[in-house]
Amino acid sequence: MSTLNLRKIQEEREHQILSRYAAFSDASRGRDRDEPACDIRPAYQRDRDRILHCKAFRRLMHKTQVFLHPEGDHYRTRLTHTLEVSQNARTIARALKLNEDLAEAIALGHDLGHTPFGHAGERALNEISKTDFCHSDQSVRVVEILEKHGEGLNLTWEVRDGIRNHRTSGRPATLEGKIVRLSDKIAYINADIDDAIRGQIIKEDDIPNSLRDILGTSTRNRLDRIIHDIVINSLDKDDIMMSKPFEEAIADLRKFMFKSVYTNKEAKGEEAKAEKMVKSLYEYYVEDINRLPSEYVYMIREMHENPHKVVCDYIAGMTDRYAVSVYKNLVIPFSWNVY
Repeated sequence: MSTLNLRKIQEEREHQILSRYAAFSDASRGRDRDEPACDIRPAYQRDRDRILHCKAFRRLMHKTQVFLHPEGDHYRTRLTHTLEVSQNARTIARALKLNEDLAEAIALGHDLGHTPFGHAGERALNEISKTDFCHSDQSVRVVEILEKHGEGLNLTWEVRDGIRNHRTSGRPATLEGKIVRLSDKIAYINADIDDAIRGQIIKEDDIPNSLRDILGTSTRNRLDRIIHDIVINSLDKDDIMMSKPFEEAIADLRKFMFKSVYTNKEAKGEEAKAEKMVKSLYEYYVEDINRLPSEYVYMIREMHENPHKVVCDYIAGMTDRYAVSVYKNLVIPFSWNVY
């Protein structure tokens, strides 16, 4: 059997096994640049592999999810959050007989453009750059332009659409993209509760009983109930949805988290410092673009990219600790670093 048939066999199997509402690999709208198909892997599996092996994905392990530099080894990072989103999405996609490879690729790529210091870094760049900086759009920019020295990863249209539309306000074109959109929300809310309890910011009993009665009384219980609700309400439908009670309860739980954790001075008190650091870095590089690494200067001079956007590219790509190191070198005299 030739290796060429291995991909075709998998594509044919999708049509035999998956729901009629699935995004089939052989029906993709394609890539921006034509290239020979892989002789073993269908298109979305190939995209998943490209994301997994890219530099931006590896950097996620050193980027903040919610808590800045927490004490302890068990708090989420942007990478562990991404893996949790991927697992939720794969579970739901498999249960609904949708394309698990596509859901996984979108999930693994959805936060590639996230800044250091979580949403504090995103707010800072959006405020100071005047470029409408948004991490979902930046994630698409990573896979289309920034990876591989300006070549990008050349992903399929469906994966890029899911990445761009993974936020609550997004409108993904595929059911797999809609799965990731919901999986992201349920992953970060439940993980943030778990991390906030670990950090003694809240206790499980602080969550209103009206929400616990619907959603569950532990992180594991909530994830199980929410995923079951999504699957039950989406079976054999051309949409991904939750029941009204669950949808309302999750919205109320998110409000509780904003009040108790996301705006809590004890949990988030250091964010102002992080925002100031990001803004200072932006001003430093905008003042003289030649301070940027050569590949970013090339983007401005030879590819005619907006300098403000390129400075955002560079800073958004930093890990927390690299941003701190760069900032430290800029503001502290070298001879003082021994103290």
